[in-house]
Amino acid sequence: MKAPIFNIQGEKLGEYDLPDEIFSVEPKRHVLWEVVRAYLINQRQGTHKAKTRGEVIGSRRKIWPQKHTGRARHGDRYSPIFVGGGKAHGPRPRKYYIKLPQKVKSLALKMALSDRASNDRIYIVDAFSLETPKTKIVYNFIKSVGVSGNILFVPENSNRTFYLSARNIEDVEVIPADTLNTYFVLWSSHVFLEKGAVEVLKRRLMV
Repeated sequence: MKAPIFNIQGEKLGEYDLPDEIFSVEPKRHVLWEVVRAYLINQRQGTHKAKTRGEVIGSRRKIWPQKHTGRARHGDRYSPIFVGGGKAHGPRPRKYYIKLPQKVKSLALKMALSDRASNDRIYIVDAFSLETPKTKIVYNFIKSVGVSGNILFVPENSNRTFYLSARNIEDVEVIPADTLNTYFVLWSSHVFLEKGAVEVLKRRLMV
């Protein structure tokens, strides 16, 4: 499997041999679904909470006499059927976290990268080296390569200068190779890997 390699100015330098162990794995839809589902569920904080009638603060005075009013019997005004009352069967704090084996997550990431590589959507960049944050440089790079849609940049490490340069461009994400996950690879239309990021992925996924 090969991918074109560019410099930061958008000039094509040739082709790069992608390691088959990472970029030639046959995708399985269920594995990808399972990992993406777990990722999205794990983003939920689970801090939602509605007050029950016992938790609403206020007087517990009986709102009207039990008999002889022609109205239904009620205690205080915090019953769930009243405006401002408690919530019946409302949401309570809980944990949504799902734990998956590390081997499954690594396999899914290799499958996602292989899918993008097989469709010619993986590109290698010699280096994401910028002296100062400059959005125009990244914008011109994308324009010169001639891609559109959701674009994912994967630097070798936490490159803050490049991140600041790319974050204001619509439909662009920057995620370091050591924290890259299946969800964002599948979200992307095109993946730009820094040359050193491939080595990081090798150490991370070929264990």
